[in-house]
Amino acid sequence: MAEATGKAEKIRVLIVDDIPETRENLRKLLFFEPDIEVVGAATSGEESITLAGQLKPDVVLMDINMPGIDGITATEMITQQMPSVQVIMMSVQGETDYLRRSMQAGAREFLIKPFTSEDLVAAIRRVHQLGLTRRPKIPFEQVPSASSPTGRDGTGAAMGRILTVFSPKGGTGCSTLAINLAVALAQQKQGSKVALVDASLQFGDVAVLLNLQVTRSIVDLVPHIDELDGEMLETALVAHGSGVKALLAPPRPELADQVSPSLIEKALSILRNLMSYVVVDTSSIISDITLTTLDIADRIVLVTTPDIPSIKDAKLFFEVADALEYPANKTILILNKSDPHSGIRAEDIQASIKHPIAAQLPLDERTATLAANHGVPYVLGNTRTTKLAQTTMMLAQYIINVFAEKEEAAVAVPAKLGTGRLSL
Repeated sequence: MAEATGKAEKIRVLIVDDIPETRENLRKLLFFEPDIEVVGAATSGEESITLAGQLKPDVVLMDINMPGIDGITATEMITQQMPSVQVIMMSVQGETDYLRRSMQAGAREFLIKPFTSEDLVAAIRRVHQLGLTRRPKIPFEQVPSASSPTGRDGTGAAMGRILTVFSPKGGTGCSTLAINLAVALAQQKQGSKVALVDASLQFGDVAVLLNLQVTRSIVDLVPHIDELDGEMLETALVAHGSGVKALLAPPRPELADQVSPSLIEKALSILRNLMSYVVVDTSSIISDITLTTLDIADRIVLVTTPDIPSIKDAKLFFEVADALEYPANKTILILNKSDPHSGIRAEDIQASIKHPIAAQLPLDERTATLAANHGVPYVLGNTRTTKLAQTTMMLAQYIINVFAEKEEAAVAVPAKLGTGRLSL
């Protein structure tokens, strides 16, 4: 077993695997990393629990399949006894059941063997940083939900609603939909104040798609997190001609690491009190930043497209949402780029995912591409009469009705599917 060097600045790693060659290979992969130190290696789940208590590692690399106490059980026991320890689960199998059970046990990442040294090192650094910054997850019950009878805080003041737009697969049109939904919400309900938050911090497209100059962004709030209030947050918002105010992603990818989940949580909480609606665009990776936006959301708009990889990923997300104990009605499933010639019907997707599709947005690459290239949302300008724009406006009204607790009005919107869902 490796000796600890005692250098506090290094990330202390405990390796757990029953195969000697794997333990040695992991040591070699991490040997030349100046900020990572392997403080020990365990050959079983039982030994990992003992060594974790003795060595107090920052990160545990845990194999999932071991004789005796397996990695999932060991992870659960370690994270219960030492909540500050971050566990990365390793497995040769990537089935959703393993992922779900690992997350339920407290694992922070899931690596599928074989993985590269770059993937391993990045995961260790990422979960270590998350362990330093992450606050306890916000229980859904503590967030005013659409089923709340008043939708107000303790003072009786009306609170805004947070809508997180997410897709586990890139290329589904998540950012385009988030932007147009924000503009549509501002237009559909007169007097509404709408904020659009770009939580895709490294490569966010909100500024480009709205043709906004990134004169200020969320990274400007980093030094002021302790004293952050509504007035200070408003200074970081960039106004768009539609009336929507945007909190933009950092102008350069490397600045994204400065934004912590705590800052995202605090900014969204403040915006909830300032705005009628807060629409959050996200990256396709379930990072700690994304998890924070999902946790705090009143509703999640899950975007999928009529292709097998996207449908598979959407189904996986619902399993993750179940593991995170999100209520079923928290997620609104959207079928984007709906095409009758794709060979995959909405009814088939619903049957596969076992969740109703709330809206079908038609495939219209020309409208979406023109809007993106001109930096003008397609619900504005000459394209506002297209079926894509009209269906998006209907979706916005559906969401307004859901948030207004008028479920019967939401179902009554003109529909094409037999389930009473939106389509044109």
